[in-house]
Amino acid sequence: MSIPEQIKTLEELAAIDAELKILDDQLGVERATLSTLKASLKKLEEKLKTDSAQVAATEKTRGELHADVRTMMQQLEHSREKLNRSRTERESNAAQRELEELRKLVRDREDEITKLTTESDAVRTQVEATEAEAKKVQGELSSSEGDIHSKVGVIEAERAQKQATRDAIAKRLPAQLYRRYDMLRQKKGFGIAQTTDGTCKACHMALPPQLFHRLRREPLLEQCPSCNRIIYYAPPPAVERSDSK
Repeated sequence: MSIPEQIKTLEELAAIDAELKILDDQLGVERATLSTLKASLKKLEEKLKTDSAQVAATEKTRGELHADVRTMMQQLEHSREKLNRSRTERESNAAQRELEELRKLVRDREDEITKLTTESDAVRTQVEATEAEAKKVQGELSSSEGDIHSKVGVIEAERAQKQATRDAIAKRLPAQLYRRYDMLRQKKGFGIAQTTDGTCKACHMALPPQLFHRLRREPLLEQCPSCNRIIYYAPPPAVERSDSK
């Protein structure tokens, strides 16, 4: 294969690689959209599970405190009876202290119940908001998942077709040249560069004058000293002249 043919083949390869990159970017966007929705839904479901467990635990503790209060109220009745039955000052003072201690314990339990009720109500409100958000995300996922899978299928089919075309083009190049091109493409995004005026159009650095003159003199594939891409000379487009009247 002559150098001009190699240059033309590299240009075809670079063009289809650019098209494949666009398709890969489109696939990335579609898959990321789907992945983001699924991740959001999973996070909301985990939050619902955690908050619901917290509500259940709070309700259990509150129930236990209510049971304690009922028990203490019964004890209070007994203490009042003891106070009423007391015959000496000593018995009266003991019954009175017992009553005060029980009343304090009841107040403490009631304060804890009030605090837990406030916390539980806040978490319940949070659960309702999370459920609404999860329902919204689930709706978005349900409505878009089919469309996204359809788009991905179309893009993948187009990509497979272009990949087959690329493979055919690559086989026309000498193996060593192709490996060099593909290594540069993977490392730098694209593996070839043109020069028309002595500047590499990929990295925009000036070429050594001797290298530029050599590229202009005959078809050659060289290496840009700055970016290491395969570089070749491309004549400037012809300027059409209009005849003056």
